[in-house]
Amino acid sequence: MDRLFDERRYLIPFRSTLLPQIFTDTLVIGAGVAGLRAAIAAAEHGEVIVLTKDDPSLSNTAWAQGGIAAVMDPRDTVEAHVADTLEAGAGLCDADVVRRIVAQGPERIRELLAWGMRADGAGEGEQSASGLSLGREGGHHASRIVHALGDATGREVSRCLLERVRTLGGDKRGAGAGAGQARLFTGCFALDLITPSPEPGSPVLGAITHHPRYGLQVVWAKATIVASGGAGVLFRETTNPRVATADGIAMAYRAGASIADMAFVQFHPTALYLAGASRALISEAVRGEGAFLLDQSGHRFMRDEHPLAELAPRDVVSSAIVRRLAKHGGTHVNLDVRHIAHFKSRFPGIAQVLAKYDLDPAQDLIPVNPAAHYTIGGVRTDEHGRTDVPGLYAVGEASCTGLHGANRLASNSLLEGLVMGEAAGAAAAERRAGPSVGAVHGAKNGLKAGTWSGVAPPMPVPIVSDIRPSPLGEIDLADVLSSLRSAMWRNAGIERTGQRLADAGDMIGFWARYTLDKIFDDPAGWQAQNMLLVAALLVRSAAWREESRGCHRRTDYPETSDRFHAHDTWRRGSAHATAVPVEGVHA
Repeated sequence: MDRLFDERRYLIPFRSTLLPQIFTDTLVIGAGVAGLRAAIAAAEHGEVIVLTKDDPSLSNTAWAQGGIAAVMDPRDTVEAHVADTLEAGAGLCDADVVRRIVAQGPERIRELLAWGMRADGAGEGEQSASGLSLGREGGHHASRIVHALGDATGREVSRCLLERVRTLGGDKRGAGAGAGQARLFTGCFALDLITPSPEPGSPVLGAITHHPRYGLQVVWAKATIVASGGAGVLFRETTNPRVATADGIAMAYRAGASIADMAFVQFHPTALYLAGASRALISEAVRGEGAFLLDQSGHRFMRDEHPLAELAPRDVVSSAIVRRLAKHGGTHVNLDVRHIAHFKSRFPGIAQVLAKYDLDPAQDLIPVNPAAHYTIGGVRTDEHGRTDVPGLYAVGEASCTGLHGANRLASNSLLEGLVMGEAAGAAAAERRAGPSVGAVHGAKNGLKAGTWSGVAPPMPVPIVSDIRPSPLGEIDLADVLSSLRSAMWRNAGIERTGQRLADAGDMIGFWARYTLDKIFDDPAGWQAQNMLLVAALLVRSAAWREESRGCHRRTDYPETSDRFHAHDTWRRGSAHATAVPVEGVHA
């Protein structure tokens, strides 16, 4: 299986000199919170292009119902937020990174407010001295969650940042017509990061892209920031939009970057569970407002599982639901919000979704079950978003900074996107002139810097991808994806065993044999190849980690083991993990 995933450097054959050429200082792949904030920062020192393969409204950011965790109340402290994050992360958080990101949260919130974000003010929930209404979610011991428009924080953050980006330049739908410090290319799919050599450590010089109108293009960039989101669509049950197909992680792996902690996938405990309906998220903030989880007999079972009951960390709640169903039967548990008088005003978006299925939260129990929600692992970076490949940065859900450890604390994801987006966008200035600072600083946190130390050249580099047609037969792509997602849910879902993971690896290897050898000419095929690659990385990581920690549960290894108190990193060309020590564990 390893050979299948490592032998192909690019997804398609091409000659860079024969394709249309676009030039920019910084290329950002993805238009969620992290990508947009990175673009705003990068635009302060050069030209920026932001690519998004679909409408920005389909990002995980725009779909986020929860809020942004930040210390905005004088009764709260940065140290308390750090402590909650470390506790949720089950020993794998890099404490120095946690402290840096948490400490910058208030500044990033004030920045959004200055740019016009409509945060919920006093009058609902607990009023803070800042005038914001601060909620509480699972794993937090204080009310520190900033919300906007009730349960539409992500949509409002996305709107605010998009408007900010558009004030910096143009919004172009395709090739780079027009001028401006920041240009947004919508409907533009990034296939691969381009490097002058296929060997790991060769610098990233931009990306090869495809647009339905303009076809293939090469975007040359001095700095490239991957901000393409996570991998939720790998699983049959997911709260993610259709675009979460792990493209950025796959691209970075093929380009030689280290991928870390892929075993850790957070499963949200409360997704709406109705036959035939999409798994709409029922925000953690609902439980923060006092909702109860009931089994089929009406018993409030979370009080038996954890001192925080429904506000326990997500992995605890998800596993408790799975065990409850296994022991007592049934297809789902129920969320009881009937006693929350202000539910419809506090959660207008969720109320609208429930109404579509004739569910009245004032009278009806809400059927829920866990679903894949957040990819904790990703492209390994330092505290400035630098990877171990010169010229390549990663931010947001596509990255692995060490903030989340083995389990993400609720509402820390938008926080990370804002802080790390700004950091990476600012750090990209180092690629504009002189020797590569990133090749030096990238060695922190176990990252091995590449050997190349120059900046992106001013002229295109001849890059040839010579892929020959496969002699193997065709395979039904839709059937492969359906089977893959089902197999990942069954064998690499909330509870795992070594045998199930081995079975999943065998199945992925079989599908890869008839899929990775093909040359596709549209995003559906490229996404399928990316999903197979990242599914293999996830299964490989979960099989290596013979312990239970955070949101990674092995029923054959139910205890946490000191032997795996490290980040597991994987790089193209090596079938074995490199264990990287956890930074700042003394803190």
